[in-house]
Amino acid sequence: MRDVNLFNFKRALPRMSWNPKNLYNLWRRSLGAKVSTTDYTRTTKTLFQQRWAAKQLVRAYHGDYINEKTFKRWYLPANLPDVRPTASVRDDSLLLTKWANKTSAVEKEIKRREEEASKGLAPVGSLMFSEVERRIDVVIFRSCLAHSVYEARRMVVHGNVLLNGQKHQNANTRLAPGDMVTVDPKAINFLQPRAMETDPDEGADADTHPSKDVSSAIVKSADGSTSGHTPFHLPNYAAPFIFIPTYLEVSFPTCSTVYLRHPTARPGYSEVPTPYDADGEVVRLAWEWYAKVRPRMRSKRQLARMPENRQ
Repeated sequence: MRDVNLFNFKRALPRMSWNPKNLYNLWRRSLGAKVSTTDYTRTTKTLFQQRWAAKQLVRAYHGDYINEKTFKRWYLPANLPDVRPTASVRDDSLLLTKWANKTSAVEKEIKRREEEASKGLAPVGSLMFSEVERRIDVVIFRSCLAHSVYEARRMVVHGNVLLNGQKHQNANTRLAPGDMVTVDPKAINFLQPRAMETDPDEGADADTHPSKDVSSAIVKSADGSTSGHTPFHLPNYAAPFIFIPTYLEVSFPTCSTVYLRHPTARPGYSEVPTPYDADGEVVRLAWEWYAKVRPRMRSKRQLARMPENRQ
């Protein structure tokens, strides 16, 4: 991985990780000193600088290990609509209906428009990362079966993951609705005895997977007796990161998850997890940045190099 120093406090870029350092960086961006850097109401930065900074923030969390050129070509939606609120315009059809003395129809249309205005726009800007959320390594992390997306990627590459019952070692695969991903319990770090645990984010290329069979692990209880249950040692400060998106169905007894459908968004809610406001200024500015560099038509030669997309 290019960036080894993931949790640099100076940059404070939130990542897909349960690491306590990442929690501190997330706090700094949400409530600490770094909040002011994303407040663009009063800033001396140009619009270009604002969009660049917003793009850097969202990309640090959403697939920072994906090359920028690869992200724009294969993971960025081909169509990026405008997410900025539009000014209301005078509707001549409504005036004609009112002139025709169709009062009930006019009142009904006005009420419908008021309801739409109260709901606001759907945070579609966050959906530019929906293709990243389909990646098999991201799905494993979202299912709380790995400490970080980097550990989930190593699980796939090292052959510890099954896709629909078959070993799968391509971490770039994008899942299709109905796909089932199963992780070998021996590769899940927090299911191992505590003495064998290591920091999953210390060194991106290090193999931190214990090799001991957890099915035969013996756990001592408080009264000195033993049981054959699998040990479970949740990392410190992991609680803020433990959530499962609605488009996943996870079975922890079998260490598997089913990708139900693609993430969606509706007014006031987005299914794409992000450390920033899904309809906030950071996501909108990043959307505007990528709207300038949206992918062009892809040739057959380029399509042949596309990462596996199961549709």
